[in-house]
Amino acid sequence: MSSDEKVVLFWLRRDLRLGDNYGLYKALQSGRKVVPVFIFDTKILDTLPKDDHRVTFIFDTLQEMRNQLQEKYDSSIDLRHGSPKEVWEELIEDYDVEAVYANRDYEPYAKKRDESITQLLSMHDIAFSTFKDQVIFEKNEVVKDDGDPYVVYTPYKNKWRQIFDPDRDLQTYDVGRYGHNFYQNTRLPQLTLRDMGFERSSLKAPDYTLTDHLIDEYAENRDFPDRDATSKLSTYLRFGLVSIRKIMKQAYEGPGYTFMNELIWREFFMQILWHYPHTATQAFREKYDAVPWRNNEDEFEKWKEGKTGFPIVDAGMRELNETGYMHNRVRMIVASFLTKHLLIDWRWGEKYFAEKLFDYEMASNVGNWQWAAGSGVDAQPYFRVFNPHTQFEKFDPQGEYVRTWVPEYFGVGYVSEMVDHKEARERAIETYKTAIDNFEK
Repeated sequence: MSSDEKVVLFWLRRDLRLGDNYGLYKALQSGRKVVPVFIFDTKILDTLPKDDHRVTFIFDTLQEMRNQLQEKYDSSIDLRHGSPKEVWEELIEDYDVEAVYANRDYEPYAKKRDESITQLLSMHDIAFSTFKDQVIFEKNEVVKDDGDPYVVYTPYKNKWRQIFDPDRDLQTYDVGRYGHNFYQNTRLPQLTLRDMGFERSSLKAPDYTLTDHLIDEYAENRDFPDRDATSKLSTYLRFGLVSIRKIMKQAYEGPGYTFMNELIWREFFMQILWHYPHTATQAFREKYDAVPWRNNEDEFEKWKEGKTGFPIVDAGMRELNETGYMHNRVRMIVASFLTKHLLIDWRWGEKYFAEKLFDYEMASNVGNWQWAAGSGVDAQPYFRVFNPHTQFEKFDPQGEYVRTWVPEYFGVGYVSEMVDHKEARERAIETYKTAIDNFEK
């Protein structure tokens, strides 16, 4: 295909929606015809199983968006498959491109990718404009008075709230106002999952619910996995099917102080990864990379399969394996168990979550795993080890969550505990203490 009129290409990434999409709004506002583009990046896809549920989710979302564009604007999305640089070379051949617009992404790979594409486009005198859309505040917008980044959540949160201006920061952007500027062609390049070497996953992302009642009761109920008291919003924020401004506005205008703080946690971890990209693979606190992890592969398999003999741990892992989701309180419990009770490297657990979670988002996942391991910013002290027995008693007191995922615990055939909690706790504390003392000598 080719176009002999100058166009703007809007590169969809973590913003899979037409409404309140700031970069798309700016692209349409330019006055040029706008072609939405999505690239199924082989550098990412080649690492995934062929029935990956996130790929199916993204694909289906894009098909819905194509249908909306066709019905409303006689337009579509140009779907491509390949390495971004090669795809952009093709796009430059296929269209007379005046400019490329996109919303910013802050992960290490995304930053390098965008630098590469910026260089390629500049060689063709094509401007690449990016915008803030997936967060309220980014990069250096929330820093200490001396310009240094915050590495502790509470002062970050306080500063965030101090500079937050709802009139300025929660504006919505009516894409439909400029919808006539979408490029009118419903037969833009299309793909199937099979074209990319994938097959459809049977897993469905949990629908999200965000009522004023849920927000009001969130602080009281959020730690109990047997209650339907969390929003299941994370997947939709991760891929940008919903605007963070819309969600933050609902939390801000309602009784959502605690819920809003959770959204601020998300931004805290994003700015940590942006300022300290090495934390994706290395401990933020260097001394914790001196811990001599046991990394027993048989024990890791038992943890992954939910066969540890600790019901709250096993319930969480089975929920993850069967649904692609896990309750947040239980995520902390299973992460603590892996890193402390089994002394298995947090990176192993982080990688497994990356394979399984619908809502996998690097900044939050790395941040929370390092929190559990004691190696990250704002981390729990290494000598604080979650007791999986008391966590079960406290947060699933009726056993409803465990009964759902580990029914044999209440009958016969449940596996015995793979470690003794007291002994494992003492081993973890001694191992950490020795490693840190030796590092600091």
